[in-house]
Amino acid sequence: MSNKKWVVFTASIFISLALGVLYTWSILKSAIEASVNKGGLDAFQWDMASINDPYSVAILTFAFVMIISGKVFDRFGPRITSLIGGILIVTGLLLAASSTNYINWIIGFGILVGGGIGFGYAVITPATVKWFPPEKTGLITGFVVGGFGLSSVFIAPLFSYLIKSYDISFALYVYASIFSVIVGICSFLLFNPPHSGIHTSATSHATSKDNIKLSDILKKSEFYILWILFFIGSGAGLMVIGFTTDMVKKGLGEEAFLGVAIIAIGNSGGRVAAGYLSDRIGRLKTLSIMFLFQCILMVTSALVSEQSISIVLLLLVATFIGFNYGSNLSLFPSITKDLWGMKNFGINYGALFTAWGVGGFVLSRVSQMIKATTGSLEYSFWLAGVLLAVGSILLFLFERLMKQKGH
Repeated sequence: MSNKKWVVFTASIFISLALGVLYTWSILKSAIEASVNKGGLDAFQWDMASINDPYSVAILTFAFVMIISGKVFDRFGPRITSLIGGILIVTGLLLAASSTNYINWIIGFGILVGGGIGFGYAVITPATVKWFPPEKTGLITGFVVGGFGLSSVFIAPLFSYLIKSYDISFALYVYASIFSVIVGICSFLLFNPPHSGIHTSATSHATSKDNIKLSDILKKSEFYILWILFFIGSGAGLMVIGFTTDMVKKGLGEEAFLGVAIIAIGNSGGRVAAGYLSDRIGRLKTLSIMFLFQCILMVTSALVSEQSISIVLLLLVATFIGFNYGSNLSLFPSITKDLWGMKNFGINYGALFTAWGVGGFVLSRVSQMIKATTGSLEYSFWLAGVLLAVGSILLFLFERLMKQKGH
């Protein structure tokens, strides 16, 4: 049984790494922009204002499919759910690779790849934490979802090389092939623990909370408070990460993928570190620390003129912003498990995860509008800082509420 849990753990991390194809968008976007500017018969004939649309659709699809995929996981288990995700992603990559047509990319990358990631992501955390005792939930979750954040370290240079040496279509075909092998093999290594042995010992503390259904959770005020907090934590990070990443890439020129990789390490590190810390001092205390740290970073960034920031300092700030953003992706699933148990974890966390998609979509668009209107990132940083300050106050009140309810 001990060997099996490490097989599931390893398989989940490999799937998590492969799912990070979403983070290749900055590389793909640059190549599409270059093709639009170059022109020609085989070029992308897109409106510049719509270039980010496939990614935006992918984020929303990813978030809302998590509700469906969570239900599928709870009903049919990790293997089938992961395979569905793999099929959707490979199909989407092949469709996008086959054409420069805008609609094909919306359907292929936006809907199919986004939906496939939702199915894959719904598997990796619950399939793994079920095998480990409750006191390891945060750390194990951090490692598993950390793979998703870390994926840019190898995917970004791979796509940069393939696009530069060949073209976008070839890069997508190659990755579709690699992805199908990784997920195809790893999916068959995922299985839930039996109702005896390690699974029983890992959940011996369980109470009736393990049977809490989504319909019951939606009647609780704590769900909506957590949804708002997740919206702020993820949205505030995503609304400025895109711009700081673009600025880092401009500063590094041809070595732009190195900046993406370094920021990805910070993103992944935040997931593992927050998970480990939350096992020691508690989820909400850790989340409060991350919110305050992120708030300080945003205000500091707003006070410093973007033109006067050196590439080293900018890279450092962007990495720490990514670090704090990443912490949300290990803390909120752990909080979900602690409050409402494992039996319906898939659909319960899927519903909460919609905050990530809505937050990323809405606040990224707001930030884009602010940038287009003012020509500066300063006000986006101020907005993010204010939201995080409000979130910190809400967290303090939420922690007191949880203590009153005996959590």
